[in-house]
Amino acid sequence: MATIPLTTRGAEKLKQELHRLKSVERHAVIQAIAEARAQGDLSENAEYEAAKDKQGFIEGRILEIEGKLAAAQIIDPSSVDAGGRIVFGTTVDLEEESSGAEVTYQIVGDDEADLKLGLISISSPIARALIGKEAGDVAEVNAPGGVKRYEIVEVRYV
Repeated sequence: MATIPLTTRGAEKLKQELHRLKSVERHAVIQAIAEARAQGDLSENAEYEAAKDKQGFIEGRILEIEGKLAAAQIIDPSSVDAGGRIVFGTTVDLEEESSGAEVTYQIVGDDEADLKLGLISISSPIARALIGKEAGDVAEVNAPGGVKRYEIVEVRYV
């Protein structure tokens, strides 16, 4: 099984979700199933079917998270020393050459990515274009709207 890169923050979020699913959600769905069973005929009981579906989703998500955590390679970005190069966990300040717009991204694992928070997936086109570069370099990204060029202003390990 291949390792899954996660930042310490991303691993903690997965652990919290796993704890919530096991300690709260699992018990709530078991209670909902019990209540639906008490209503009698299960063959036409929509609440029972919905509760069983939710139970299947919860159990599947628990297995998925446990698998990801077991295969995780947890990386603390503040302890990375890549000599100024962009690697997993790096926070990067970029300036788009055509518009002059400045953006800041942190390269994180697939499960942690949230563009609104400036967290981009390691497998995204922009992250792949940035990996290995350093401040002063220009990265070309094949975006849906065409090729975009970004100058790397600063590389931080925070």
